[in-house]
Amino acid sequence: MTEKMIWKVNGFMGILLFLIFCGGALFFFNAQQQFGDVAGIVLAIASLLLSMLVLSGLTIVQPNKANVCTFFGTYRGVIRDQGFWMTIPLTIRSTISLRAVNFNSDKLKVNDFEGNPIEIAAVIVYRVLDSAKAMYDVNDYVEFVRIQSETGIRHIATQYPYDNFYGDEGISLRKNSDEIADMLAGDLQRRLQVAGVEVIEARIMHLAYSSEIASAMLQRQQATAVLAARKVIVDGAVGLVKSAIDQLAEEGVVELDEEKKAQMVNNLMVSLVSEKGMQPIINSGSIY
Repeated sequence: MTEKMIWKVNGFMGILLFLIFCGGALFFFNAQQQFGDVAGIVLAIASLLLSMLVLSGLTIVQPNKANVCTFFGTYRGVIRDQGFWMTIPLTIRSTISLRAVNFNSDKLKVNDFEGNPIEIAAVIVYRVLDSAKAMYDVNDYVEFVRIQSETGIRHIATQYPYDNFYGDEGISLRKNSDEIADMLAGDLQRRLQVAGVEVIEARIMHLAYSSEIASAMLQRQQATAVLAARKVIVDGAVGLVKSAIDQLAEEGVVELDEEKKAQMVNNLMVSLVSEKGMQPIINSGSIY
């Protein structure tokens, strides 16, 4: 089913025709009363029926809404333009909204790519693009959007891990929210195309570990953060020690053999890497 426009004219022309036929019915009825002509009553009844047909074709279309018209079970077209219109008489008109709709999914419990149970929910902004498909190709397009949206969210959530603990390579649900939103919108657009629905935006609004593993994953995140911080400290300390030894050698302040260099490196690394402040012991005698 594809959307198409139905024949229509300005509704006030229909009102004019309605008044003309009503006036004709009164005229022929009065003529039949005066002259007793059988043809007058027939023309009066015909004019009255025509006026009722014109009246059945009048319709009002609200802004950002569409009237989908069927004529004795056959789809005839849609009226998208707002205003007062006259269309094919005796058509059944169903109103469908063309406005943007916000859909907030429920919190879904799924397993991510690594098998960890997580809770995820998304907000989806959509609108009807093809009213004929939305009305006739699916049973209830609102329910169809809800079910397919939850299916799409589950599919995306299982394709990627919640977080990358072993490096920054790869896409994760937590760090790459923009990329995940684009992929979710594309997946939903393919699923909802059959219903004539356009996905304007899809974005994750809730993402968390499930309650049964939340505490363990929090400890894992904290441990990862501590390890990352310690690595930065160690890398900086190694650079400082190397710079100190090289500067002492270049300026000839003191000559150190390998044993003294190892001792100096050990003392500097302990003092720089230690979490607590160090209290150095000053040797005022011989270094040997």
